[in-house]
Amino acid sequence: MRRRLRQRRRALSPRQQRLASQALCRHLKRLPELQRARRVALYLPNDGEIDPRPLIDWLRRRRARIYLPVLRPLVENRLWFVHYHAGTRMTRNRFGIAEPDTRFGARRSNRLPAWALDAVLMPLVGFDGDGQRIGMGGGFYDRTFAFARWRRPAPVLIGLAHDCQRVPALPVASWDVPLDAVVSDRQTIRPRRTEA
Repeated sequence: MRRRLRQRRRALSPRQQRLASQALCRHLKRLPELQRARRVALYLPNDGEIDPRPLIDWLRRRRARIYLPVLRPLVENRLWFVHYHAGTRMTRNRFGIAEPDTRFGARRSNRLPAWALDAVLMPLVGFDGDGQRIGMGGGFYDRTFAFARWRRPAPVLIGLAHDCQRVPALPVASWDVPLDAVVSDRQTIRPRRTEA
């Protein structure tokens, strides 16, 4: 399923990608959680992922700080969130994804713990009408935000995808961290959360 959904998003033309990104950002700007957020993590698109970068200038005008995920060195399948600005030195990680240079991110003053973020915009491979999602399969976001199941307040977790990545239903695994919203270029889905 992952392969098929990744092919769907990669099949979009550059024009379709651009229009989808613009529509996505219009939906995101309407979210109250994002309007009041001051520490926002987002990602740089890769492999046909929907592009949240047009949101960056809007966030900065609102005096929000932008953070990017970085594969945390020496800790398997976890993320750091490193401050991103025009002068941030970038590199490619082991998956070929652009991220802030590890030496820059290693300085504590340049990064924020996951629990201190206000909102996290994360890429999805697929989603369903109940707000369930699948990612790339590495478990990076699930491991990094596992604390959100019991710790409050926690960052607002928002999954982003092209609407063509929607499927009728997805299974839920015990380790899946639930999202507060899924936003595509066509809709916003707010899953019903059940408290354990």
